[in-house]
Amino acid sequence: MRSVEVHSPKRRWTEKRKESLAGYIFVSPFFILFAIFGLFPMLFSFYLGFQKWNGLGEMEYVGFQNFVFVMKDPVFWKALSNTIIIGVLGTVPQLIVGIFLAFALNSALVKFQSAFRAAFFLPYVTSTVAVAIIFGVIFSNQDFGLANVFINAIGLDGVNWQTNEWGVKIAIAVMVFWRWLGYNTIIYLAGMQGIPNDLYEAATIDGATVWQKIRFITIPMLKPIIIFTVFLSTIGSLQLFTEPLVFLGGSMREEGITVVLYLWREAFSNMAFGTASASAIILFFIIIIFATVNSLLVNKLSK
Repeated sequence: MRSVEVHSPKRRWTEKRKESLAGYIFVSPFFILFAIFGLFPMLFSFYLGFQKWNGLGEMEYVGFQNFVFVMKDPVFWKALSNTIIIGVLGTVPQLIVGIFLAFALNSALVKFQSAFRAAFFLPYVTSTVAVAIIFGVIFSNQDFGLANVFINAIGLDGVNWQTNEWGVKIAIAVMVFWRWLGYNTIIYLAGMQGIPNDLYEAATIDGATVWQKIRFITIPMLKPIIIFTVFLSTIGSLQLFTEPLVFLGGSMREEGITVVLYLWREAFSNMAFGTASASAIILFFIIIIFATVNSLLVNKLSK
């Protein structure tokens, strides 16, 4: 008779646990690094929001005083309005133009599609500091700045882009638009490639125009992706930091200061880490509100 080898439940459970342990070990570096550099700073910021601390001395519990100070500070509200205006100027046109560019790149009439896709995506992988420096030259206050050259060519006076109230916002918004346009275009293009071509062919036979194809086929089919890009763009615009910092040369003038620049100034210029943390917490809830409202609006408009 053949002997039958019997594995005990205890042994099988041990082998299963070993396999699970190996998997946890492989993924553990991400969670360890996230806990150290992501989760801990976030939790510590919530703790600092209720403390008065200059970064060196002892902490002093002050309750909601930091939040009251931030909410009463007119510079914070100026920073918030700047952030919203720059975000709208740089994000809304970016998403609209991105859909049309993706539609063009997805068309069979466009040649060298791979080259165009790489060219549009290139600004996204370019260093933000380098982009800010280049646009700082383009929007130079001098008459030889490229933007002022075009303005003077049409008979208008040059703009002092770094001190003018709307000049600063437009310059930074153009910078954001240029850098993120290709990123959203590629995302929309990937979504369009999943739309059956039969729909476009049927629309062409029925005499639909390009705009009708985009309105009644492309946009409804891209609804989840549009919501995704609106969500990411909202978060990104409210966290704007590097572009205005480099463009303004670290001056943090009120014409171009953003909320993140405001909390950065409170932390590393005024050494008020409690106020900076309170600003970060307020910004956290503002991002949640704006992202939720934008998602609901896009969801409603795309029905």
